[in-house]
Amino acid sequence: MKSYKTSTVIEGKDITKNFQVGGAPVCVLKEISLKVQRGEFVSVMGESGSGKSTLLYILGGLDSPTGGSVYIDGTDISKLDDRKMSEMRRRKIGFVFQFYNLIANLNVEENIMLPLLLDGCKMWDYRERLEEILEVVGLKDRRKHTPRELSGGQQQRVAIARSLIGRPEILFADEPTGNLDSKTGAEIMGLLQDINKNDGQTIIMVTHSPEAAKSSSRIITVKDGAIL
Repeated sequence: MKSYKTSTVIEGKDITKNFQVGGAPVCVLKEISLKVQRGEFVSVMGESGSGKSTLLYILGGLDSPTGGSVYIDGTDISKLDDRKMSEMRRRKIGFVFQFYNLIANLNVEENIMLPLLLDGCKMWDYRERLEEILEVVGLKDRRKHTPRELSGGQQQRVAIARSLIGRPEILFADEPTGNLDSKTGAEIMGLLQDINKNDGQTIIMVTHSPEAAKSSSRIITVKDGAIL
């Protein structure tokens, strides 16, 4: 395993999130504070409705807290304008979701490269990185296949490769095995574990599965909007 410097890559301070339901405020997150160190693999667990996915989206800048702050590499992301926040998401953050969100008429290569192409990069400039990531996710022999020609596990591997192609500092995963059978889910967790150990990739994953959580180095449990 390679050696990586240890430092706080993401920090949440007193994160609160309220929603309006039927005209009444409902508190989903209650002054949550946490730190994630560079190279950690953290699982966030909790029952349905506990607030774990809301916490993940706030940490990743996809949602805004009602109160409190999120810092990525020391930058308070609430202070960023839309352009800088969009750049932060593209350059420092990768997301993997339960549903793969692949483009049906694009092949594996094109789906993986899509974030960089939308960012104005040229595919040719990233050929070496594409070969590397296809090797990592085990899809070199499926590179010209479209999503409909792939199994669920293979589609999730494409989604993981797409999230990693730009070398993000943090990978957020929301129930990445939730739409897969147990055998395929174990394979995806093995892949994430390898990426974490071999590349030092920081991963924050929401999961309801104790088996999936065993792949992580630390488990955070959320209950009723608070960390236990």
